[in-house]
Amino acid sequence: MSPQMRSPVSEDTRLLGDDAQDTAQRDPEEAQDGVVQAEAITLVWSRTSLVTAYILMFLLYFVNAFQSSITGNLSAFVTSGFESHSLIPVIYIVSSVMSSATYMPLAKILNIWDRSIGFLIMVAFATLGLVLSATCTNITTYCVSQVFYTIGFSGVIFSVDVITADTSSLHDRGLAYAFTSSPYIITAFAGSAASERFYAYNWRWAFGSFAIILPIVALPMFGLLQYNRYKAKQNGLLCKKGHSGRTFAQSVTYYIIEFDLLGVLLLATGLVLFLLPFAIAGSTAGEWRSTSIITMLVVGIVCLIAFVLAERFLAPVPFLPWELLTSRTILGACLLGASYQIAYYCWNEYYTSYLQVVYGASISTAGYISSIFNVISGLWLLAVGFMIKMTSRFRWLLLWAVPLYMVGVGLMIYFRNPGWSVGYLIMCQILIAFGGSTMISCQQVAVSAASDHNSIASALAFLGVFGSMGGAVGSSISGAIWTNTLPGALKRLLPEAVKADWKTIYESLDVQLSYPIGSPVRDAIALAYAETQSKMLIAGTAVMALSLGWMFLIKDIKLSKDAQSKGVLF
Repeated sequence: MSPQMRSPVSEDTRLLGDDAQDTAQRDPEEAQDGVVQAEAITLVWSRTSLVTAYILMFLLYFVNAFQSSITGNLSAFVTSGFESHSLIPVIYIVSSVMSSATYMPLAKILNIWDRSIGFLIMVAFATLGLVLSATCTNITTYCVSQVFYTIGFSGVIFSVDVITADTSSLHDRGLAYAFTSSPYIITAFAGSAASERFYAYNWRWAFGSFAIILPIVALPMFGLLQYNRYKAKQNGLLCKKGHSGRTFAQSVTYYIIEFDLLGVLLLATGLVLFLLPFAIAGSTAGEWRSTSIITMLVVGIVCLIAFVLAERFLAPVPFLPWELLTSRTILGACLLGASYQIAYYCWNEYYTSYLQVVYGASISTAGYISSIFNVISGLWLLAVGFMIKMTSRFRWLLLWAVPLYMVGVGLMIYFRNPGWSVGYLIMCQILIAFGGSTMISCQQVAVSAASDHNSIASALAFLGVFGSMGGAVGSSISGAIWTNTLPGALKRLLPEAVKADWKTIYESLDVQLSYPIGSPVRDAIALAYAETQSKMLIAGTAVMALSLGWMFLIKDIKLSKDAQSKGVLF
């Protein structure tokens, strides 16, 4: 958000004292309150507090990775239990869109108010989502729970990433991000094994247990930030100003404008209504000729057009800051992130189901294979961080990472057929992991390097918006291919004796797995899966080809050792 767009009344605190001279000399209009507090905290806290903060952020990533692994492995069975296996992409589309619409308002909260307050709000959302998931009795409640869950956990991790940027030097930020995200090495195996145990015992406790664990892990982080904020005030680094002078109604109006609620609503509504028809048209009576499908598409397009016009001509504080849109590096990183997410979610939604149906893998084994990315990325990101630190450059890594990722996805088109050993799929996963994890790290470093500390939350939010929207588009493409390909393939390939049962087979993974491996019915289902997955992978590879251009938009920025943050840093 540019200084010209902001009102001076939002500056409730100022950084004072000789130790903060460099930061305090910044134009007051440029220093937002959350940024000022973050800088004050790093100036007063000890090395012990820094270490404690990174241990807690590690644990938060651990909880997120563990829970997301369990959810990813059990989602197919939860939806199948409600006879709605085909709705997996629909659930992801809605939750991803709502998550993407939350990033910028959350960035405003972190900047205007306090890093810890925004973090705590997201913990509350995630906990509510977990509770609803554990107690849901129908598919509607489960969908709602996943929206809260996705918004909450995405917000928690985004807050952690912003705090990581606050507490690390630009030169070492790649390593800092690699450390906080390294728990995926552990949870890739632990989460898959736990998924199978939870499914055998009671899948509801897969969510209920984490509704207890998350607050226990998150509250110490909130307490640490609040304690050091108090310590900064006691040392004279933060000084409270008087009341803003606004009435309650004026405050409501101010925050509606500041958080651009109109833009948020138009974007979320437009994306949901535009993307959902692609995922559900195949299972809707009349398909694309259906009145409901046509209405959703038209209203969705109108809302998206209205969003663009409102942001350009009406919004005093736009949802997507113009100065970020005009940054070549940030725009290139965001487009790269969006293409990567689209390509990934084109085929990943039904990957564990594919492994179980075609190869007879158990829940845990399918989880292990699908988690290869997490295992390799957890280790490789540390190497990427060191390479960035040693060379003070990051773009050179993209020049081989993007093609390598495309090779991995492209090879899966060939090997995603019954008859090939699962080892070939594992080889493709390894290539995808090396390329994809390198891209993720470089995207984060790129938007950090192209921003100052005051706008880094917005820049990371910008990256998150593009990533979540890309994931939603990828899931939409996946759902469209699934609903428009698999039913027809089942009707064509199933033996005559069970052709009438195609819909029951289509909607339930448990029913698909009930047929013995090698039986005519199971072979027909496997061939239908392979036909559908091949089309998903072709779409993903085609989209990823755009990244060959996006990576050259990103400038080859030399990273400084002492830029942006001050004080005791990683």
